[in-house]
Amino acid sequence: MNILFRGGRAFTPRGVLAEAVLVRDGVIAAVGPEADLARKAHETVDLDGGLLTPGFTDAHLHPVQAGLERAKCDLSEIFGLEAYIEKISDYAAKNPDKEWIDGGGWDMSAFPGGLPHREHLDFLDRPVYLIQRDHHAAWVNTRALEVAGITAATPDPADGRIERDAAGAPTGVLHEGAMDLVGLLTPRPTAQDLQDALEDAQRHLFSLGVTGWQDAIVGSYAGSDDQLPTYLAAARSGRLRARVVGALWWDRTRGLDQIEDLVARRTSAEGLDRFRATSVKIMQDGITENFTAATLEPYCLCGGTGLSYVDPAKLKEYVAELDRLGFQVHFHAIGERAVREALDSLAGTDPANRHHIAHLQIIEPSDVPRFAALGVTANLQPLWATHHAQMDELTLPYLGEPRSSWQYPFKDLLDHGTRFCAGSDWPVSDADPLQGMHVAVNRTEPGGSVHAGYPTAQTPFLPGQRIDLATAMTAYTAGSAWINRSPAGVIEPGRPADLVVLDRDPFALPPEEIWTTRVRMTFVDGEPVHERR
Repeated sequence: MNILFRGGRAFTPRGVLAEAVLVRDGVIAAVGPEADLARKAHETVDLDGGLLTPGFTDAHLHPVQAGLERAKCDLSEIFGLEAYIEKISDYAAKNPDKEWIDGGGWDMSAFPGGLPHREHLDFLDRPVYLIQRDHHAAWVNTRALEVAGITAATPDPADGRIERDAAGAPTGVLHEGAMDLVGLLTPRPTAQDLQDALEDAQRHLFSLGVTGWQDAIVGSYAGSDDQLPTYLAAARSGRLRARVVGALWWDRTRGLDQIEDLVARRTSAEGLDRFRATSVKIMQDGITENFTAATLEPYCLCGGTGLSYVDPAKLKEYVAELDRLGFQVHFHAIGERAVREALDSLAGTDPANRHHIAHLQIIEPSDVPRFAALGVTANLQPLWATHHAQMDELTLPYLGEPRSSWQYPFKDLLDHGTRFCAGSDWPVSDADPLQGMHVAVNRTEPGGSVHAGYPTAQTPFLPGQRIDLATAMTAYTAGSAWINRSPAGVIEPGRPADLVVLDRDPFALPPEEIWTTRVRMTFVDGEPVHERR
């Protein structure tokens, strides 16, 4: 079956072109003038003045966890303690037989100092476990602490912290590795729960034009179960339609002894069409808001320089062995020390393995040129680069200058020739690539954002680090597809017809209106997988 996409423009490697695109048997057959291609088509898709783009690939997200959270007590679409309590109360009332009330999506900026308290949740006699929006902390009630046996005498784990009051008593927030003290006690999802979560997430991502992704943690972390069996089953059954790479979790409590396990896990996915487990995720630090991001100089007001979860002296040895075995390394690095430690470990590795560092909130300026020099890709999460409440109230006061001005230096990285890919970190933030592109171009909150009413939301955040729309869109298409070794991501003959029809042409809009663009249709291998009603 031949399909002609006509009546608008297409985003191609040669630019945004007023040309038609012909698809034959699921593959892009030709790009050119409509008059030349029309006679070869059996069906027509009218772009109606919109833009045809390659399917978007999200280079860093957690879809199974997102799907699970959407089915539980989901706080991600609301904001503020009053709204949270109302939603939690309603969920508990509708689920009287649930042993635990679990879910997540709360925002640190909704609480003074970023910290809720167990007493807020003590109106329930059941244990409560709610994961923070960015998955680096959990909010629990007194009953959950009792079930876990956590008291003032409980020591902090090596990779986390129990928030405490002046007397040493736990206050109900568990940071990083301390989340497992309660999270692993919550009821385990069944295999069917996990399959349903993945399929729900896939439908949602298709509705946003995302046709491929890299799952940034495939393994057991922060109370979540290993998703590898879920992906293997979905790929073998054909239910997984997207093109997916799983980043296998590097257990920071172990060393080189886990390499054999990682190789076996990679082998288990060999031969599958839609899923490969060829990447390894190393989380090198935490986040700035709870002072676990690894910094070179102490945080203002509170002191301390954060955590390096993997000993930098051993990290280079681990990365060298993964590189030798042909694994891609996918780093989480937020603080400038973590970024430097990741770059140091990647020095001398094979660029052909396509290693990348995600988040990159703070980069000390002398490290910016090292990305291109070492052949390391910058994995951007643009949505975070704005004046939102968490940034202004919890991040800037603790970073101080000049460190605050080193955040999300997209333009500096671009000027040094750095290769980009991009992602959302969903469910940490919105999975919509178009919202991310808006922020990359404008450095302001998208106009439809939950926090758009925040006083500084439309004040550009470090505006000198803006990038142009073509660069941002390329990061979400060809750049992220390249990271995944996907044949899609580009509109040119011979490529799979993973395509997205946008309801308008964002290149024809004022930059401040990019966020208004929506997905009309999404195709995988030339077959529609989403159509907006």
